[in-house]
Amino acid sequence: MQKLRLFTPGPTMVPENVLLEMARPMEHHRTAWYRDLHKELCELLRYVFQTQATCLTFTGSGTSAMEAAIVGCCPQGHKSLVVVNGKFAERWVQVCAAFAIDHTSLDVEWGHGAGVADISKAMDADPKIDTVVVVHSETSTTALTDVEAIARLTRERGALLIVDGITAVGALPVRMDDWGVDVYVTGSQKALMLPPGLGFAAVNDRAWERIDSGRTPTLYNDLKAYRKSLETFDAPYTPAVSLMRAALCALRSIKDRTLESIWQETTMLARATRAAVVAMGLKVYAADPVDSVTAIMVPSGVDEAALRKTMRSRHGFQIAGGQGKLKGNIIRFSHMGYVDAFDTLGAIAALEITLKGLGFDIEIGIGVTAAQRVFAEAME
Repeated sequence: MQKLRLFTPGPTMVPENVLLEMARPMEHHRTAWYRDLHKELCELLRYVFQTQATCLTFTGSGTSAMEAAIVGCCPQGHKSLVVVNGKFAERWVQVCAAFAIDHTSLDVEWGHGAGVADISKAMDADPKIDTVVVVHSETSTTALTDVEAIARLTRERGALLIVDGITAVGALPVRMDDWGVDVYVTGSQKALMLPPGLGFAAVNDRAWERIDSGRTPTLYNDLKAYRKSLETFDAPYTPAVSLMRAALCALRSIKDRTLESIWQETTMLARATRAAVVAMGLKVYAADPVDSVTAIMVPSGVDEAALRKTMRSRHGFQIAGGQGKLKGNIIRFSHMGYVDAFDTLGAIAALEITLKGLGFDIEIGIGVTAAQRVFAEAME
């Protein structure tokens, strides 16, 4: 029987103890048991986001939490600047359009992070802009944005900063309070080592002032309703009880390992993978590569769909392809969550064998050796 290893940038692999936690008998959510669980989960989320802000949990994907954040922070009379550098950044423009939120898009070349100078220039050109929306780790292009630098700018300008941290939180350094970010959002199925189904948002006092100043044109994803329920650590609507149990289990293990050690390991996995890519004669796609996910250009003459199919069917490694205009041009490997150096070496070895079988001229073992050198140095 073949073992399947998820190397997609969400869903990611889930630890056995988290899966077993979900298999426990169902409990009712309108109970003291659930309120105690929810209270501890909120404190653990504060640790993960590195904040003292209000932490909310949504039954839905990261998109549900991000939609709630944009809609709540941009009531009528306010205008947002959405930095668009990939497929997921495009989604936040779609959210603004769906809710008739006054907004403008700042297009950035795919593969690059958002630039402070470009954002500053856009805000100079339109004084109405009082909210900036950026993606910390653009999963579709694997590009990193310097959130800390952008937060300094938005603070100076008195604007709110909303950050999509869906493939950043729990994998990359995220220091919400120290940086001055107003809303940070993530999802369960990425670095937090959970199945899909939960969205998390950390919302600070500056953001709440804005949210409370206007009407929220949504029901289920209303930040105010979730905050109200937190007064008793309840939920405004039926929560995903099994996922909440799993989240408590996963976040406890994250705190036990410490964020700093997780950030270091993520960087090590990314560095090793990029070293393997270069040694294999391939090319990393992103100009500003992020450590949570690596995108590799598919070499000329190799069919991307056949490559991914072979990786999964013959070798048991499921990787992701490109999205939007990158479809068919890149493959993506995750470095988030329940994955380690030896899982990564296996994925690199499988990629070498697959490329060789598809006619690409490669010396078997060259990428694995390059990655091993990085691991050996980091583990000394």
